[in-house]
Amino acid sequence: MHTDHPDRKSPRAQWHDYNCGLYFVTFCTKNREHYFGTVANGKMQLTEIGQYADLQLQNVTTHYPYAKIPVWVVMPNHIHAIVGIHVCRDAARHVPTKGKRDTKMQIIAVHQGWLSVCMGGIKSAITRYANENNIPFAWQLRFYDHIIRNEHELECINQYIRCNPANWKTDRFC
Repeated sequence: MHTDHPDRKSPRAQWHDYNCGLYFVTFCTKNREHYFGTVANGKMQLTEIGQYADLQLQNVTTHYPYAKIPVWVVMPNHIHAIVGIHVCRDAARHVPTKGKRDTKMQIIAVHQGWLSVCMGGIKSAITRYANENNIPFAWQLRFYDHIIRNEHELECINQYIRCNPANWKTDRFC
């Protein structure tokens, strides 16, 4: 596994390759700073960087054709999403590449899975936008994921994400 910290244990399930399936993903801002906006009357009011993050999630298949994000929410200091990765084992070796960067991403995906490539790319794009526009911003390292195992879990997570702004005052990321 590629890592800048060789002694750090991976939070990913060792029995799963993260190349095919549905995942509940959460990524947080550093120190849980409220970079993405505020919640008013149970609805998100996005800042410029929050709007850009929302756009990245909305257009994920433009850069990651094997990924779909049907449900997401950008909160003041974190993002929740249901992410579908549809590159099963044999197909993962044959995803077309356009250049050196894409080839590098394929090598990383072999070790970490396409979910990590996609989530890392989204985080990187948002960081790059913030830097280019002189917007103060930083991510917490890594992201949290949960493998969605059945329809009941999917429906519960879907409901949680959709209700997150309305439940902001009781959210543990608040």
